[in-house]
Amino acid sequence: MKKPPSHEPEEQLTVTPPKTWAAGVPAVTHALEYSLDETSVRRTGATLLSINQVGGIDCPGCAWADPSPGHRHLNEYCENGAKHINDEATTRRITADFFRRYPVSELSRRSDLWLNQQGRLTEPMVKRPDSDHYEPISWHDAIGLLADELKALGSPDEAAFYTSGRVSNEAAFVLQLFARAFGTNNLPDCSNLCHESSGFALHETLGTGKGTVSLEDIHHADLIFLVGQNPGTNHPRQLSALEQAKLNGARIIAVNTLPEAGLLRFKNPQKARGVIGRGVQIADVFLHIRSGGDLALFQGVNRLLLEAEDARPGTVLDQDFIRSNTSGFEEFDQHARTIAWDDILTATGLTREEIENVRDEVLRSERVIVCWAMGVTQQRHGVPTIREIVNFLLLRGNLGKAGAGACPVRGHSNVQGDRTMGVWEQMPDSFLDALRDEFGFEPPRAHGLDSVNSIKAMREGRIKVFLGVAGNFVRAAPDSEITEDAMRQCSITAHISTKLNRSHSVCGRTALILPTLGRTEVDVQATGKQFVTVENSMSEVHSSHGRLEPASKVLLSEVAILCRLADRTLDGRTAIPWGEFEADYGTIRDRIARVVPGFQHFNRRVARPGGIRLPNPVNEGVYPTSVGKALFTCNAWEMPQVPEGHLLLQTLRSHDQWNTIPYTENDRYRGIHGSRRVVLVSPQDVSRLGLSQGQRVDLVSLWNGTERRAKDFEVVPYPTTPGCAAAYYPETNVLLPLDSVAETSNQPTAKSIVVRLEPRAAGAA
Repeated sequence: MKKPPSHEPEEQLTVTPPKTWAAGVPAVTHALEYSLDETSVRRTGATLLSINQVGGIDCPGCAWADPSPGHRHLNEYCENGAKHINDEATTRRITADFFRRYPVSELSRRSDLWLNQQGRLTEPMVKRPDSDHYEPISWHDAIGLLADELKALGSPDEAAFYTSGRVSNEAAFVLQLFARAFGTNNLPDCSNLCHESSGFALHETLGTGKGTVSLEDIHHADLIFLVGQNPGTNHPRQLSALEQAKLNGARIIAVNTLPEAGLLRFKNPQKARGVIGRGVQIADVFLHIRSGGDLALFQGVNRLLLEAEDARPGTVLDQDFIRSNTSGFEEFDQHARTIAWDDILTATGLTREEIENVRDEVLRSERVIVCWAMGVTQQRHGVPTIREIVNFLLLRGNLGKAGAGACPVRGHSNVQGDRTMGVWEQMPDSFLDALRDEFGFEPPRAHGLDSVNSIKAMREGRIKVFLGVAGNFVRAAPDSEITEDAMRQCSITAHISTKLNRSHSVCGRTALILPTLGRTEVDVQATGKQFVTVENSMSEVHSSHGRLEPASKVLLSEVAILCRLADRTLDGRTAIPWGEFEADYGTIRDRIARVVPGFQHFNRRVARPGGIRLPNPVNEGVYPTSVGKALFTCNAWEMPQVPEGHLLLQTLRSHDQWNTIPYTENDRYRGIHGSRRVVLVSPQDVSRLGLSQGQRVDLVSLWNGTERRAKDFEVVPYPTTPGCAAAYYPETNVLLPLDSVAETSNQPTAKSIVVRLEPRAAGAA
């Protein structure tokens, strides 16, 4: 067993020029170096040869779709996927001795990097109210303790049940079923923090909260927009799909404040041209937009398309599609022409010529896809922006046909599956009715609390029990100091986890660590070996089969922990067969098939190679909106307002990072090495603000007259859009106010934080 580091790494920043291409041989080298540092050659081989293969392990990283069976590469993974799966497969272990050595007060001062490096959790632990240490506890007593706390609540709504996208469909279904049988819809999840704006906008305009495209659509599009996303780091396998699209003749427009390497050129390490050649240019057009300017960009393009139709009637817009499939076009047409060009140019930071060039690219293209990620959703006007993207797609009939459509690119492997399984505080009555009819109890109907509102409720003492299933809620949430204070108000906090993270050191009066099997590990229950299922960004559901021996003989699966907790808490109040569910996950899938639309004959269909693709009504020409058609919408022009002397900060991941957890202190593609406490600022702004390279500053955010401070960052001149800056999360989550959220979706606005850079005095603490 490899020994974990006992000391924090020493920070010493080195800056090199940003890379102008992604992947290639260095990606393979770095993936293997990290994997072999975490585990053995044998285990590395076992994971990498089975990851994303039929009958293998689904990558626990991003939610990008797999090629169809028969078209998958032997090495069907990316650098970050290899790192993530072997980070879970690590041979490092945390035992009771570790917790005797490190009190909670010391763990709370350790970095995210150090905590993750300690290895896999191996046995259940409890922190008692008057103790600063976790100590061992049996599974029976741990589950009983949490069940007793739940039963003692004055109302079921005093509990919150959080999950991240790491959980399986089976565990997610059991979690929401337990919460609703208990009596609450308090089911916050990581979608609240990343793509909630997508769901609200798409539901309103198309009648479904999911994307409409397949991998084949990506391959055969004529034009693809990549808006507010960084495939090279956050979902690298998308680059392979974009490479195929380029080879098939597609044009690609990248819209981003930063010149991300993966958007420039891709060297596919699985092909000769990616090893010894120049690879493939990804972006034909790169629009260095101002953060938050995407709404104005699509408003400008849409206005130009309307005016082009005026000039050449019947040749620009798809009038047949608009008449047959949409509603609200006339109102949209009138509104779109009122958006002033000065406002569009101010919000985007682009020239009119650049936007007209985009129009020309669109006019040359019959099949258009728009992909977007959190650069769009994490804005105050994220929902209107996505509605405007839908307007754009509707104008030329780019929905419901091959090679075209809407593609929200989700960043966690089963985050979409969680929502499909019912993990949402606002599930419709149709879903709740199906639960009632299948399981014989009346689910609560009042909407529950999302992530932001759960934090507020904990802070006010209205939530007393917090259960987190996977994830790292404390570090994923905004307003770090307020979030941590809120968690400490709980009577008990419990986390079902594979590895140690910051959330385990931010405790309620009592705290539980409930260690669980990872997706890489064999899961054997009473009826034999089990598999689980996940759903990717393109609505494909497939199985995942663990291959490795569990990190500890006492680990329980997520399904087992939740079923035992439900059984102990509910005391037979319902006829739900929790014991059968734990013993045989196929029985859970049988119930899913009867509750969730599109899952008929689930067990039989998911056994097929490649699994199943869920139906999307848009692709059948059906729009389950309020009027039965796709809706054009009128969206007011909006842009973030920044006072003089301030910048608009976006938080982002480094390349060596998965969600909230950094694997190293490097960001190879951006040329940052040895430190994460950096702020990337355009050279023009460095000069304008009187700063210098390497200068130490505090980042101070402004919100409704109050200030929040992230201390001691080094200034790095970087080719970002003037007026905009960037820094890594979770270190900068402290700057994001809890009340700074997107309209309608209540999603935190981590891509538009107004900050000033305050120079630090020499020797300042």
